[in-house]
Parts: sequence; C-alpha cells; structure tokens
Amino acid sequence: MLVNIGSGVSILKVESDNCYERIGGTATGGGTFWGLGTLLTKAKSFDELLDLAEKGDHRKADMLVKDIYGGDYETLGMHSDLIASSFGKICPRQNAESDYNEADLARSLLFAISNDIGQIACLYAMMHNLKKVYFGGYFLRNRSLSMHTISFSIKYWSRGTVQSLFLRHEGYLGAIGAFLKGTEECDSDKFSWLENYAGSGSNRTQLTFGKRVDQLELDRWESPLTFCPLLKDPSSYIPDTVDLNSDKEAREYWLNCFEESIENYVNYAIASQPTSDTAEKRATMFKEKFITRVQLLKITPFAYGNLTVRGLLDTINQCLKEFDFPDPYLTQKRTENEYALTCLQERLEELDSLDLKERQKEIIMGVLAGNTFDWGAKETVALMKTGEFDFKQARSRIPARPWLIDCLDSWVKKICNEPYKKIAIFIDNSGIDVVLGILPLAREMLRQGSRLILCANSAPALNDVTHSELVVLLRQAAAICPIISKGLDEGSLKSMETAQGGPCLDLSRLERELANELTTVDLILLEGMGRAVHTNIDAEFVCDCFKLAIIKNRWLAKRLGGDMFSVVCKYESVNESK
Repeated sequence: MLVNIGSGVSILKVESDNCYERIGGTATGGGTFWGLGTLLTKAKSFDELLDLAEKGDHRKADMLVKDIYGGDYETLGMHSDLIASSFGKICPRQNAESDYNEADLARSLLFAISNDIGQIACLYAMMHNLKKVYFGGYFLRNRSLSMHTISFSIKYWSRGTVQSLFLRHEGYLGAIGAFLKGTEECDSDKFSWLENYAGSGSNRTQLTFGKRVDQLELDRWESPLTFCPLLKDPSSYIPDTVDLNSDKEAREYWLNCFEESIENYVNYAIASQPTSDTAEKRATMFKEKFITRVQLLKITPFAYGNLTVRGLLDTINQCLKEFDFPDPYLTQKRTENEYALTCLQERLEELDSLDLKERQKEIIMGVLAGNTFDWGAKETVALMKTGEFDFKQARSRIPARPWLIDCLDSWVKKICNEPYKKIAIFIDNSGIDVVLGILPLAREMLRQGSRLILCANSAPALNDVTHSELVVLLRQAAAICPIISKGLDEGSLKSMETAQGGPCLDLSRLERELANELTTVDLILLEGMGRAVHTNIDAEFVCDCFKLAIIKNRWLAKRLGGDMFSVVCKYESVNESK
C-alpha cells in the first residue's frame, strides 16, 4: 500500500505496475499541519514548523494516560506515556499554570496529525490484508520525528502485523516517476539505472547560499540488469548481511573504520596519477567529501536510506570517480599480476604432486591464502606494505581446523566423487588471489570435465580484478598452463562481467547475458569477504553453493565468534538440505 502525504493524504492499493487503485484518504495532512501551525506559532514556512517541533515537548500540551489514571492502564494495555488527548492540557483548568511554548504546540500538532495518518493507514491496510505500507509525499521530508511517530502508530494499531516503510526523496515521487516513464520512450529495456551516492543529496543537503536543495543522481548502466536466476527466492533476497541502521555497535565500528582508512585511498589516488598537477588537490577534496558524509551518517544514519558496508564501499568508489580517480589501484594490480604469474607454474607443479583428495584440500587452502591479499582490509594492508608478505606466509597464517565455518570435508567428498557440470565463480582480488588461488581451482575443475564461468567486476573497485583485466590474465595464464589454454580454445572456460562496480556483490543486479548463462549452472562459488560475508552469507540458491573467504578484519572476526584470519568455508548442497 502506498500512502502519499501531501496537502491531504491519498491511499493507494498497488498490486503491480499496471494494477492499482485509490482506496481512501483523509483531508488531514501536510496542509493541515502547515495551516494550523501558522495559526499556533510565529513560524511561517513548513521547514520552520518542523524545526520548531523537533525542539518541543508535547507532554506540556498533550494529556497522557498517566495524567488521567496516574500510571499505566494495564487492563486495556495502555502505557502511561500514551497520548490520551492531543492538546488536552491546553484546556483551561482551575489552578493550572500554562508552561507550554510554541515549540511544544508544534510538536503536539505534528504528533496529532502523524498519529491520525498512521491509524487511518493501518486500518486500510488491515481491511485489505496488506502487510507493508510505503509512505511518500512532501510531508515527511526524511524527518526522523515524523517517521518515528507514523511507524509507532502503525505498529501500535496493527499489533506489529503491518510494516511501515519510508522512501528517500519521498517528496519527489511524482517527478521521479515521470522521469522513469519518459525513459520508456528511449529504449529503456537496453539499460538500467543505479543511484550514485556521491552525487545524491540527503534531507540535510544545502547549497552555499543557504537554500535547501534535494538532489538524486542516477548513473545509467549501458545494459539491462536482472536477478540472479539461481536465487531460491528473489523476492525476499537482501544482499547485505548487516543493517547498520538497526545495529548501533556495527554502525559505529564501520563508520569509524572507513573514516580512519580513508588516508590509504587518498595516497593511492595521488600515486595513480604521478604526472598530474591537480591530483593532490582532488584527492584532498575526495577525502573532505567522504569525511563529511561519514559525520552526517553518524548523526543521521538513514540519511541515504539503508546504511550497509556495501553502500559505504560503493560511496567511496563513486566519490573517487567524481574527483577523477577511476582506478587508483591500477598500477598496484598490474605489478601484483605480473609477480603472481611468475609463481603460477611452480604452484601448479606443487599441486600435481599430491593425490586427488589432498590436492582438493590444498587447492582450497590456496584460494583462502590468496584471498588474504586485499587492499581494502586495514590489517592485511599493514602486512602487505612491508613487502615481505607473500603467498607462503599467507598460507601459514590460515588457522588450524576446525575453522569458523568448516565444510571442507563435505566439499572434498563431493568434488572427488561427482564433479559438477557447470560452475560459476564470482572472483575477488587481482594478483595472488586470482592467479595462485582461483586459477589452480579453475584448472582442476576443467581437468574434471566441468565448464567454467569466471565472473568479474565490470568496473574497478580497490584491487578487485575487472573483467577486462581477467581477459588479459587468462591469455597470459594459458601460455603457462595447457589445460587453461585448451579450456579457452574450446569455450569450456570463459570470463563474463557482472555489472558490479564495487567490492561487494548484489545478485539482484546482474548483467542479463550472465544471468542467462547462470540458468544451467549447478554450482555457484562466491569468493571473498565482500561477496561471501558482507553480502550473501545467508543467501540461498536452487543449486549447490560454496562460499569461501578469509576474515581479514579483527572486529568482524570476533563478532562472528572467531579471530583474525578466521575461515569461512561454507559448502551447501541442495540435495543434502532436502
């Protein structure tokens, strides 16, 4: 159900893009708040009234349950602080002193109207058996006070059976809808839209001359995107593992973590453009913009909608591009790729010396060791900067089994007895990770007769390998390994782009061409923290799934019950789960 709160309130039941109807409404809305507020206070503008309401204490104007009964009304299940009568204390009473001010009146008025809207919306939702209510319109303005009041009202009157949801840029739903409608006339089926968090504004965005201006910036992706067909239930899929809006401890940690690590991004951005006279200035502007964003999110976590680790990483990436740093780690990736390729032959010979079962175990150990080399993880960055941290050292840091999540034995048993027909691997980092970790795994699967798709980012992010880089790497690896060469020649090994431009993985937005290929896959493998921990750790699939990652963040590892370099080796077979 959509509740649009403008001057009045319209309530629409929405069943699909083309099936919807107006089922009710009320004349008591934003216009009522503004009109009565102008009469009750000296505030003239809508925002002045909202600012005033946020400073007030409605208890000085409203009569509460405890004012009537002296406490909770337990028989009827009413809390003592529940409003019994809006503006009830304003009524003249003998020997009663009036100690309310304009801010108190504004807050009482906001609560009266918001509670009324919430109750009416709830009744319509329950009458039509609808469980989700989306609120839009220019009344809310992303104000936490208004949203909290309406959501409390919905929860109270529905006894928790109806969920209230709020939209960013809710005052411009009509404009955004008109824009999207217009794109249908311009071959909209050939591209998709993604929000650019670096350019989009929040409810607190202002221009230098003091006028508040809302801004929604969209990037056009030059191909259609769609859900991964392997998801068990696409309609309930949520890529993010943790909602930082609701998890205060995690929110405080990650905001501080990204704020403290921003200097690394700045240094790599400057180093990536050594001949530029403006690189340092632009990098400083990037830093200032991101730090300002973090400070805002500490005060107003929901300013940009759902706050997640994925969203923060995407914001960093988009801010870098805004200040013309499209790929700060390009030189680092090339250096690491060249070095890793010189070690590939020795690694393959080492694996070939093992028997089948031990080889499968060591291949997975190699994937985990390779995944340690991540320039987005603060603790491992310190190790890599020494210049002495190599593949063997990373291998030695993998803890003894049993691991934090340990399904290695089940994986080895399966892969030794019944190889897969077609496998999709969503890969992570350049250098040692992809060359000494993923390529030996791919080679082994090719040797067993499997067909492989290596899925890589379409655009740069940190030191993650991109599709264009992967194409070059595979040609170079083919010159070293005949099995990889044969796989490329015969088409049993191919690389495809994911339409992702960040370190995480949103399986609701994949390249359509890749999605079509995935329909015949019987194993999906997700590698790395961004793709298998920050996102998709709980994702369920219609085929077998293997999630592999090294936890390279001490705080996160401890929160999951492990320690630094804890292992996620999560193999899930659809046959075993039945």
